Order: sequence, then C-alpha cells, then structure tokens
Amino acid sequence: MEWPGASTCASSLPTSRRASNMDEYVTELKNLHPAYFAAVMATGIVSIAANLVGFNLIAVALFYLNVALFLSLWLLVGARLIWFRKEVLADLTDHNRGVGFFTTVAGTCVLGSQFVLISHDYLIGRILWALGIALWVTLTYAIFTGLTIKEEKPPLAEGINGGWLVSVVATQAVAVLGGALAPAFADHLEVLNFFTLCMWLAGGMLYIWLIALIFYRYTFFKFLPSDCAPPYWINMGAVSISTLAGTTLIANAHGSALLQQVLPFLKGFTLLFWATGTWWIPMLFILGIWRHVYKRYPLAYDPLYWGLVFPLGMYTTCTYQLAMVMNLPLLLGIPYCFVYVALVAWAVVFSGLVGNLLSRFTWAQRFLPLSKAP
Repeated sequence: MEWPGASTCASSLPTSRRASNMDEYVTELKNLHPAYFAAVMATGIVSIAANLVGFNLIAVALFYLNVALFLSLWLLVGARLIWFRKEVLADLTDHNRGVGFFTTVAGTCVLGSQFVLISHDYLIGRILWALGIALWVTLTYAIFTGLTIKEEKPPLAEGINGGWLVSVVATQAVAVLGGALAPAFADHLEVLNFFTLCMWLAGGMLYIWLIALIFYRYTFFKFLPSDCAPPYWINMGAVSISTLAGTTLIANAHGSALLQQVLPFLKGFTLLFWATGTWWIPMLFILGIWRHVYKRYPLAYDPLYWGLVFPLGMYTTCTYQLAMVMNLPLLLGIPYCFVYVALVAWAVVFSGLVGNLLSRFTWAQRFLPLSKAP
C-alpha cells in the first residue's frame, strides 16, 4: 500500500529501509486499538483527582498533556477512518475490540470535565459534552446492534471481559459532565437534571446486566493468567464513575424539584455503587498478584493498562466527592492516600507508552543520513 507523504517523511533513508519503515507506520495505524482513548480517560481523571486534593501544579500539567493526547488520538482515528474503513467497521462488530470505541465517549467527556473544573471554561465543556452525546448515541446503537445481529458469535468465555463495562463508563461520563455544566444551563436546569438523571439510571442498569455476565464468566469458566487483563479493573471503575455521577446529582438537588423528589433514592444507590467499587479493589489486587507473581505472567506495556489507571483515579475522585456531598469526613483519608496510587500507576503506564514509542519509532532508525545507514 502506498502511504500518502511517505517519500517526503523518509527521504533521507535507503529505498528498502524507507519502504520497511512506511510499512511499519501503516501496520501500526491499521491495527490501532479502539480503546486507546483510555489514555485520555486515565490522564483526565488523575488530573481531576490531583486538583481535588490540592496538587494543582500536577493537575494543570496533566490537563495540558491530556489536550495534546486527545488531539493526537483524533488525528490518528481520522487517518484510520480515511485509509482503513474496512478495519474500523470490522472492529465495531468484534466482541473484544468493538466496546473499546466507547473510550472515545468517556475520554471526550472526561476532558470536558477538566475544562470545566480546572480551567473553568464552560464553552469548550459544552462543546465536548455535545460531541460526547453524539458519539454515545452513534456508538451505543451501532455497536450493540452490530453485535446482536452478527451471525457468527464467540462463546461467552471468549466474547466478554471487563472491557465491556466501558459502555457503562461512557454513559456515566455523559452524566458527570452534564451535571458539572449545570451553572451554564440556568434557564433549562430541570431539562438538564432530567437528562443526567436518566443517563445515570441507564448506566446503572447497564452495569447490572453486564457485571452479572462477567462475574459468571470468570467464576464458572476456566480463567487463565492471560484472561486476567487490565480491563477487568473497569469492574471497579464503572461503579466508581456511577458513584461520581450520583454525587453530582446530589450536589445539584438543592435547586431542583425533580431531584429533591428522588434524593433518598439518589443517596442510597450512590452509596451502593461506592460500596460495590470498594469491594472490588482487594479482589482485583489479589488477581493481579496471582497473575504476575504466582503465575509469573510477564509485565509489558499494553494500551489496555490505561484501563487500570482510570479506575484508580476515578475511585479517588468519587470517594472525595461522596465524602463532601454526604457529609462523611471519615472517608476523606481514602482519596488523600489513594491519589498517590493513581499518580504512580499513571506514571508507570505513561513511561511504558513513551518507551514503547521510542523503541518502535526512534530517530536513529528513521532519520539517519544515507551515508550512515547500515
């Protein structure tokens, strides 16, 4: 395949090497994982968590980095849509890769929340929220319809994993950003509250459906170390963002007759979501130890590891917000400790990303003068 601009990008290399390098670029783009926007999700929520506990410099630095990540990934997604439409459509109906597209919704809305909470830019927040809603509607019905009518389907043990819960995360991310934008919708506040409440409820119901299948899959089917992939942390991340969406609704209830009517229900289910997420944490750490220590499964960078960082940042954020809106100061010690876990996890995975990029596309390989090329 001829890659547009290939001759310009590597004109200093020998012909055979130039072709090899371009083939590698093409392959990387062709196989780009749909879940790569989890890097935006993770960076965004760790930034918000850092902002809440007073690490303002870190929060702002991660905010600007996240803007760069967001734009870069959309450029790659746009290029893949132009040159590899067939592969994109195949991914949409793939039981393992298709749900990864929901990270674009969650990443868009988490970045929108950063704009609102860190830079106080409600205009860009509203634009990203509108984009997030459009993506959510399109992907929800495209992916689930495609998976439903697909004639050849994998068995449950091969077709479902924790990554499916990114659909819940995407739904709740729309609710969270909508709640954060409440001051910008003063004239239509009840419409906004009704919409975010419905999204929160739909996301909660979707979690109940999916977690039952996931729990059944790994307790009644053979479970290998390779099966215990990082997306299983979304088991906790999905209820953590459901908790955060619930706390946003509770915080907005003081000015809403609608939310006041269901306030006890909101508080009860928000606490239920938080307790469920807390229950998952020891279980997931134990499974990680079993995978990497007992079974000695090798550690290597994988874009799916962002699905581990995101829940850690989200649990930090949701616990802080829960303590605030429910007047539970006894919980405040958790986010002030857990934020360090989230920051370390983010730093490790980001270092893996940088190392992976440098090992694949080094300046030495790409741009050595012809006279120095082997």
